[in-house]
Amino acid sequence: MSLSDHPKAYGSAAVALAFTAGILVTLGLKDFYPDLEYRYRYRHKRGPSSARPADGRISSFFSLGPPLKLEDHGDHESRRPSPGHHHPQEQQQQPAEGIESCIGNTPLIEIRSLSKATGRTILAKAEFLNGVGNSPKDRVALNMIREAERNGLLVPHRGDTIYEGTVGSTGISLAALARARGYKAHICMPDDQALEKSDLLHHLGATVERVAVAPITSPDHFVNLARRRAYDHAGNAADGSRGFFANQFESEANWHAHLTATGPEIWKQTDGHLDAFVAGAGTGGTISGVARYLKMEADAGAVRIVLADPQGSGLYNKIKHGVMYSPTEREGTRRRQQVDSMVEGIGINRITDNFEAGRDLIDDAVKVTDGQACRMARWLVENDGIFVGSSSSVNCVAAVMTAMSLPEGSRVVTILCDSGTRHLSKFWKSIKEMGLEDEEATDLFVELGVGYPRLRPRRDVLCDR
Repeated sequence: MSLSDHPKAYGSAAVALAFTAGILVTLGLKDFYPDLEYRYRYRHKRGPSSARPADGRISSFFSLGPPLKLEDHGDHESRRPSPGHHHPQEQQQQPAEGIESCIGNTPLIEIRSLSKATGRTILAKAEFLNGVGNSPKDRVALNMIREAERNGLLVPHRGDTIYEGTVGSTGISLAALARARGYKAHICMPDDQALEKSDLLHHLGATVERVAVAPITSPDHFVNLARRRAYDHAGNAADGSRGFFANQFESEANWHAHLTATGPEIWKQTDGHLDAFVAGAGTGGTISGVARYLKMEADAGAVRIVLADPQGSGLYNKIKHGVMYSPTEREGTRRRQQVDSMVEGIGINRITDNFEAGRDLIDDAVKVTDGQACRMARWLVENDGIFVGSSSSVNCVAAVMTAMSLPEGSRVVTILCDSGTRHLSKFWKSIKEMGLEDEEATDLFVELGVGYPRLRPRRDVLCDR
C-alpha cells in the first residue's frame, strides 16, 4: 500500500516536513531579524534621506511574496518635543543668529600642571574663547551696546559711531560688534600698547587714534579724548548721526555683564564648589560682577575673592592697606604715566565706578611682578600648551599664591583673558629676550621666586557648605 493511500501516514509526514522546514527557516532568519531591526531603527534615526530602497521596503532571500515594508504607527505628535525643549544633540545642531551668539558659555578648564604643583585644583575660565573679540570684553561690549540701544542712544544704520578709550581688548570687541549691529567705531588708545591690537582694530574697520600716554587728569588722556570725540560728533556730522561714548570704566553695564553671566556660569560649572575666585582689575568690571554674584546672589560667602595686581598698580595697596599708592609714584621713580609694568589690560592707579561696585567684597590681593608673569606664561606653554597674554599670566600667578594659602584639595577659579597672539611684540618679545624660551622650567615655585612654600591651611576662612 502506498503512502498516499494511508491518510494518517501522509498527515504525519506533512507535519514532520513542515516542522523541519520551520526549523531551517528559523535558523536562517535568526541572524536576519537583528539586522532587520537595526535597519528599521537606522531609518528612523537618519530620516527619509538615509540610504535605502526608494519605496522604503526591505527584501531578503527568505522573504515570501512582496518585499516587507516596515511602518511606524506610533503617535509622532505625542513624542515631538515641546517648543523650547531640545535634545542636547539637536540643540547643538540649531543654527545661531549672528556673531553675538558666540559670546558667553566659555569652558572652565583645569590647569593640570598648576593643580599638580599646588595640591589644589586650579580652574580657569577660558574667556579667550568668546567668539567676537576673543576676550571677556565681548560680554561687556555687547551689554553696553544693548543698553545704549534700549535708551535710544544708538540706532542701527543711522550712521552712529561708538567711541571708546581702551588699551585694546574692549576696543576690539566694540569694533567687531559695531559692524555686526550697524555702527562705526572710533577707538583711542595709548601708544605704548602692543601694535597687534591697533592693527587688528584697523582690519576690523575702526578708526584708531594712538595717543601719547598721559595721566587721567589730562584732557589728552585716551579716555578723556574718546569722550570729547563723542561729544563733538553731532556738531561735526551733517547726516544726523550721533556719537556714543561707551565709557567702560564707569558704565554699570560693565559689571552687570559679569553679574548676570560670568558669575552664574562659574557657579554652575563648579556646581557651587569653589573656595576662591582670583582676577585682575583694569576697569574692575570682571572682579566686581563675579564677586557680587558669588557672595550675594549665590549666597557663597565662604568664597574668597582675591585681586591679582601687577607691579606699578595702586589697587593692591588699596585692598591691603586702604590707601591708593604705588612705589612708582614717588618723585623721580616713575617711568610711565599709567602703570609701571609691561602687563596690559589690568592694573590702574585710580578707583573706577566698576571697581568700587565690588571693592567691599574683595578679601585679599596678590602683587605679581613682571618677571613672575613672564615665567608663568612660559610655564603654561611648556606644561599645558596654553598660550596666553600678560593679564592671564598675572591671574595664574595670583591663583597659585592664593591656592597655597588654602587647605589642600581646595578649588580656585581664575580667568584666562586673551591669547598670546595679541602680545607678541611686547610681552612675548620680553620673554624671548629673557632667555626663557631656551630654558626648561622644572619647578614652579622656583620659577616664581617663592621657593618651596610651607602648606599653611587657613580653615578659618572656609566653612562647610
